[in-house]
Amino acid sequence: MPYLSILMFAAVFAGAVLAWDMPLSVGVVYLAASCACFALYAIDKAAARAGGYRTPERTLLLLGLGCGWPGAVLAQQWLRHKSSKGSFQIAFWVTVACNLAAFVYLTSPLSFLRMP
Repeated sequence: MPYLSILMFAAVFAGAVLAWDMPLSVGVVYLAASCACFALYAIDKAAARAGGYRTPERTLLLLGLGCGWPGAVLAQQWLRHKSSKGSFQIAFWVTVACNLAAFVYLTSPLSFLRMP
């Protein structure tokens, strides 16, 4: 099910590129943030196993909100990190919804960024 969110986002992204002439550089931002987010989850997972300094959940959530959520979804599934903590999952999916709402608004013709 989590992979479905990434596939649906890819479809919305493609639609925004085709229908609203959104620049492909936005995809580069999502890719870079996703890679950074995945790496941070991996670092936190290693720290959890070693008993070292942990990355605050707020940091993980904020990076996900800032376009890194696809990488977080992959990290949660592949690394099995933060995937079963209910309170984190609720907060995480709220940030995903907020990111998607902002993405759709900011790339749509209704956005103040798109005004001539």
